[in-house]
Order: sequence, then C-alpha cells, then structure tokens
Amino acid sequence: MANTYHQVYVQTVFAVKYREAVIDSRWKNKLHSVIGNLINEADCKTIIVNGVEDHVHCFIGLKPVVSISSLMKDVKSKSSKYVNDNQLTEKRFEWQEGYGAFSYSYSQIDSVYKYILNQEEHHKRQTFRDEYLSFLKKYKVPFDERYILKD
Repeated sequence: MANTYHQVYVQTVFAVKYREAVIDSRWKNKLHSVIGNLINEADCKTIIVNGVEDHVHCFIGLKPVVSISSLMKDVKSKSSKYVNDNQLTEKRFEWQEGYGAFSYSYSQIDSVYKYILNQEEHHKRQTFRDEYLSFLKKYKVPFDERYILKD
C-alpha cells in the first residue's frame, strides 16, 4: 500500500508518586495543557487530558510509529520537569513509575471523552485505586496487586 492508514485510540492513566494529592486546582489546567501539547508534539492527537489531585487520564489518537512507552516516558518526564521548574509544589514533583494503557474503538470515543471529562465528579464516589483496579479487571489485564500502586 502506498500510505499507512490507522485508527488507534488509547487512554493512559498515571499517578503522582505515592498517589500524593498535590496537583492543585490553581495550576491543574495548565499541567493538563502541557501534557496535551507534549502528546501533540509527538505527532499524536490529544483528545482530552483531565484528572484530579493525584492522577491524570489522557485520551490519545496514537500514531502507529509512536510507541506508547516512549510517549509516556516523554510526557511524564517533561511534565514533571514543568512542575518542578515552575516550583508548583513544595517538594520535588514526580510521577509514579508505570502507567495504564487501554485501547478503544472509534464508537467509544464519546463515552471515554465524557468519562475523562467528569473525573472530579467520578472520584467523589470511587478512589483512584479502585478505579485503576476496575480498569485492569474490565480489560482482563493480568496483575499482581502488590505492584499496582506504591504507597
């Protein structure tokens, strides 16, 4: 074929180290914007970035030449550098090692978008740990609970 055609949608989820609730509402939107720009700079498409005090969800149109692992490494390292360079937290900011990545079909874009958009409301009813475990179980991802989220 002369061209490459693709339709790859991925939601990634990653937490602040030790799940500390340090993402402040005063700069949360700017952080999400920085993360979205980093995704776009990697030649992928940011559909939505949102989260709460201790974690972030990214919904991405992934280019097939970009690996999820290299994208997440870049997004997490550069966004934590942004937080630290701008001294947005009292102590050094870090993302927890690892992330979750879940794929979706085109027909699911709207529902995933709405789910990520409503994170604050959602987390009034469910903790991040419970949310993350439910994703792993829903998508039948094998895991060892000892290594899911470090306290």
